[in-house]
Amino acid sequence: MMNLTHHRIFSVINALQKPTNIIGLFSVVWIQAYAVTHALAEENIEDSVIKIYTTQAEPDYFTPWRLLTPRQSSGSGAVIRDNRILTNAHVVANASYVQAQKHNDPRRYQARVTFISHEADLALITVDEPGFFTDLNELSIGGLPEPLQEVSVYGYPIGGKTLSITKGILSRVEQQVYAHAGTYLLAGQIDAAINPGNSGGPVIVNNQIIGVVMQANAGSRAENLGYFVPTNIIRHVLKDSEDGTLDGFPDLGFRTQTLESPSAKAAYGLEENESGVLVIKVFEDSPADGVIQENDIILRIDDYEIADDGTIRIRQDVHTNYKHAIDMHHLRDQVELTYSRDGEQTQASLKAVRSKASYSLVRGEKFDETPQYFIYGGILFVPLNMNLIKRWGNDWSRTAPVSLLQARNEWATPERRELIVALQVLAADVNLGYHDWRNWIVDSVNGQDIVDFDHFAQTLRENTEENIVFQNKNGYQMIINHEEAIATEKTVLSQYRIPAAYSQGLFD
Repeated sequence: MMNLTHHRIFSVINALQKPTNIIGLFSVVWIQAYAVTHALAEENIEDSVIKIYTTQAEPDYFTPWRLLTPRQSSGSGAVIRDNRILTNAHVVANASYVQAQKHNDPRRYQARVTFISHEADLALITVDEPGFFTDLNELSIGGLPEPLQEVSVYGYPIGGKTLSITKGILSRVEQQVYAHAGTYLLAGQIDAAINPGNSGGPVIVNNQIIGVVMQANAGSRAENLGYFVPTNIIRHVLKDSEDGTLDGFPDLGFRTQTLESPSAKAAYGLEENESGVLVIKVFEDSPADGVIQENDIILRIDDYEIADDGTIRIRQDVHTNYKHAIDMHHLRDQVELTYSRDGEQTQASLKAVRSKASYSLVRGEKFDETPQYFIYGGILFVPLNMNLIKRWGNDWSRTAPVSLLQARNEWATPERRELIVALQVLAADVNLGYHDWRNWIVDSVNGQDIVDFDHFAQTLRENTEENIVFQNKNGYQMIINHEEAIATEKTVLSQYRIPAAYSQGLFD
């Protein structure tokens, strides 16, 4: 039986008209050779694209001792060197079971995740079944293509079971917010159709991977726009994976704003031909602390000049946010900065360190983790994070409580690293009078400011006072008798069928 490759070859050959001279004959021979080569190369790529099946059971941050109903989903991936399959992190996030299926093979093989970077939305999985990779071709990682270059997207989108190949044009490369974890990294934009199931599939140019399909445009005003993780980010993650420990993307510990106003530039002593960004925040205990100051102007990072709009030129025709220059470093690298203070230029070398869990009082979304909680006096207390906020649904920016959303704009400090929320009250005699209180931020306990959730839980556990007074910044108080809270704990847990008063590992 004629296979797909032979069919493509003969379709091209049969379409050619019979040559009438020697030039026509050479043309036919050249086209035939090209058709054979192109078809074989395409078949090699097809054999390298894997369909990934996952069963995902996410934690329920409204009732953190439970999991949401497990759901099945699928994605795509590509075989790269060392018997690894490159895919998206969101394809295998919170997965309890992973399977891989080869092109034109009905069997599903059990797979496992070997490395995952949620911030880059990339993951590496493998299959331990002997011989699984024997007949598969490893795809190499290429470079970033030129804008307006045609790319091919391979994957297994919904609507069918077989491999799908779509083509599109690379329209731009710049920093984008990654939908999976909310990080701000370099991304490529293409106009090829991207649908659920395409996630994790390779974007191909010249038989090499130049990106990994990440997300479609979520807005309603644009059509056929998709984004992929480009090779710069892929190579960073692959190098990070070499020791099996996730380091992530480093941070230097300062935040900036653009400096496009001529009046502002003049006020900070910049010449007309100078450009940079204004430092508005330096975090304590960061590499920038004690070196960079607020109101300094960052002019250059490594060899990249920073424009007034905060961009750098990474290629002749590609500009992106200056943060990319820092992102491409690994932990313990030295990052060279040139900055201006009161009109005087100074150079400094800062050591790239691991980014903090959060520079905001609202911690970023986490995956593959068990939520923290503590039930005291029938009140469910949890730390405030994006997992909780997003539990209000896809339209969380409108439906989540305003007080929780506003907290995202507050900086964390060593004295206040995390916010505590009294999420709901499990009605009982011990908390009579507070049954309708919910989504309430706790700022202090018995007059003591709270640092983070561990500090909060330990404060309650070690309490020796008669009452616990929870108070918010507006002065409202919730008062629970400590002895009664301890005495009724088992009853409340039994009444609401809760397995434990606090999350596993909280007091380890």
